[in-house]
Amino acid sequence: MVTVGPGGGPRGPPRPPPHASGGYRRYAWTGADADCRLWFRMQAEARRLNYEVDRNGNQWAWLGDPAAGDAVVTGSHLDSVPDGGAFDGPLGVVSAFAALDELRSRGVQFKRPFAITNFGDEEGARFGLACVGSRLTAGRLTKEQAYELRDADGISLPQAMEAAGHDPDAIGPDAERLARIGAFVELHVEQGRALDLSGDAVGIASAIWPHGRWRYDFAGEANHAGTTRLVDRRDPMLTYAETVLSARREAELAGAVATFGKIAVEPNGVNAIPSLVRGWLDARAADQDALDTVIAGIETASRDHAARHGIDLTVVRESFTPVVEFAHALRDEIASVLGEKTPVLGTGAGHDAGILSESIPTAMLFVRNPTGVSHSPAEFAAEDDCVAGVLALADVLEGLACR
Repeated sequence: MVTVGPGGGPRGPPRPPPHASGGYRRYAWTGADADCRLWFRMQAEARRLNYEVDRNGNQWAWLGDPAAGDAVVTGSHLDSVPDGGAFDGPLGVVSAFAALDELRSRGVQFKRPFAITNFGDEEGARFGLACVGSRLTAGRLTKEQAYELRDADGISLPQAMEAAGHDPDAIGPDAERLARIGAFVELHVEQGRALDLSGDAVGIASAIWPHGRWRYDFAGEANHAGTTRLVDRRDPMLTYAETVLSARREAELAGAVATFGKIAVEPNGVNAIPSLVRGWLDARAADQDALDTVIAGIETASRDHAARHGIDLTVVRESFTPVVEFAHALRDEIASVLGEKTPVLGTGAGHDAGILSESIPTAMLFVRNPTGVSHSPAEFAAEDDCVAGVLALADVLEGLACR
């Protein structure tokens, strides 16, 4: 039987008082993250599951012997973006525990090892790189690269991990752990309105769009805002602003999305012309050619703007994920369990399932989000839809692990 909480959806991790925006700031290796991790451990132990933390800080709750191999795993993440909503990530972890409860109430027996997982630092809100826990595990982020990650206060990833009680010297690829897994299924709130428009509570993911993050450094000349003539200025903010508009135009032309959502300014004074404006571009498209076109168009336009204003421009690609086609055989098996009418849809959002897809068969389920809003307090899933997601996940897990 699925248990739901008073706020809608299966009972989830502790909800600290939201910030003024109404959203949450559950950043990796912070106090809020520790509270969520404790909740995960308590849920695992309450269900008599074998709890462990792997070398990269990801949490696991096992039923059966992991060493037997061919395990079925489900879960997601518990961290959030700045002022994020309550569903992105936690819905997948909470639903995993609820699905196990449902299967036990049905009296089914597991024939394959089973695990629920919470991957660490999926959102990248603190250190600027998404899916750190799964990237490290899959060998798509080296220990050396991880050690270079810093937060806004200059604290390195290993320093943060050590302060939270985890050994940063142990991080790195975990091929042995991945070899135990035969299938990973991640449930997630939809980050769009496709299901709302189709009238379906649950959908199956087909693929993740290729996407990446690029840092644009616009270097100009600091000067007095009140005494410097407009014609004498080398103001990097102008070039940044024109680049933002160019990104919107290039994305529209290619049927893609491109967003400058983060900015840092030096010296950041009200009465000072900036010496440096640093902006981060997030770009995504349905295929690689479209994404390449968008990125090239934005950089060309930005360099033209920079030359006109006497600005030095540096562009650095900080992360990139190619298109992810989820395992067709696993996807088809899930579709046979849930029925042919279950919609199959693509997504522009990255996930741990996408990172792991090169190493193990992965799949995703989406739960309807009637607002179409994500990474925001307005993100939402109705209680009935959350329950439908749990039941769908339970059906899938029963088909994969219990037959």
